[in-house]
Amino acid sequence: MPDTLTTPSKLLPSGEQHEIASGNQVAVVCEVGATLRSYQVGGQDVVDGFGSDECASGGRGQILAPWPNRLKDGRYSFKGVQCQAPIDEPSFNNAIHGLVRWNSWKLVQRAQNRAKFEYVIFPQPGYRWTLRLSVTYGLSAEGLSVEIDAKNESDTEAPFGIGFHPYLMVDSSGIDSVSLTVPARKRLITDSRMIPIGSETIDGTLFDFRTGAPLGGVTGTARLDTCYFDLIRDENGISRCKIESQDAQREVELWADKSFGYFMVYTGDTLALVEERRRSVAIEPMSCPPNALQTGENIASIAPGASWHGKWGIHSSGVH
Repeated sequence: MPDTLTTPSKLLPSGEQHEIASGNQVAVVCEVGATLRSYQVGGQDVVDGFGSDECASGGRGQILAPWPNRLKDGRYSFKGVQCQAPIDEPSFNNAIHGLVRWNSWKLVQRAQNRAKFEYVIFPQPGYRWTLRLSVTYGLSAEGLSVEIDAKNESDTEAPFGIGFHPYLMVDSSGIDSVSLTVPARKRLITDSRMIPIGSETIDGTLFDFRTGAPLGGVTGTARLDTCYFDLIRDENGISRCKIESQDAQREVELWADKSFGYFMVYTGDTLALVEERRRSVAIEPMSCPPNALQTGENIASIAPGASWHGKWGIHSSGVH
């Protein structure tokens, strides 16, 4: 298999295209952001991606590091070090989704069903440490797996948080007939800038999807841009979200290990492109909540020379 899916005569907006395959599964990861651009099982889309000649819209498939989601005013302090990240959500005056999603990642290992990418964050106004990130995408009988390592190459402790932004789908008809399951006991409450200001248990509320509920026609929950936490896990420490088609013939599950304590669930109602709204559900595993670099909530502190490791994945079952 060649290193790239195509050899374009000019640079594509998403860079070089790297395809991995196993059985009836095919995934494409692009150079820009080491973004999961597409994932199909049996020729059917499992993630709602984008074309190789397009930029990722709505964060789809992107890696969000060294923080996920929003950072209020782009400002934070860590052990006396002051940082100011660029404001790239000007409507809310927030920095959003980290510093690596639009940069070129290097392919460092390749096999038919596996590809590993690396990117180094060097010190800059928004992040004053040197951090080596590596992400490995793999396909097997269990589906797609994604492993991330973050190594602190600095002489002092470095703060770290990460998230991933796949949009899941079971068919092309949209999400109103889709049933959603989120194994969480609590959710964050946010202000008008989408910054957390509190939390609540979801017992007895319209945000309770622990046993599965349809996304369409449920007043108040048909639109979600909600961060869930206090996750329910199995005996191996794995937490599993899923979406299921109305006829129960197809199911897509997203799982995450203990490194990820939060699921952001977004139904895409505010996406810039109208045709993309409510077409799929973003279920985003995150290691920390929004604004965590400012609050310190569940931010990892990586010692010099040490690494942080996490793993998540997607499994699709049903008619293909």
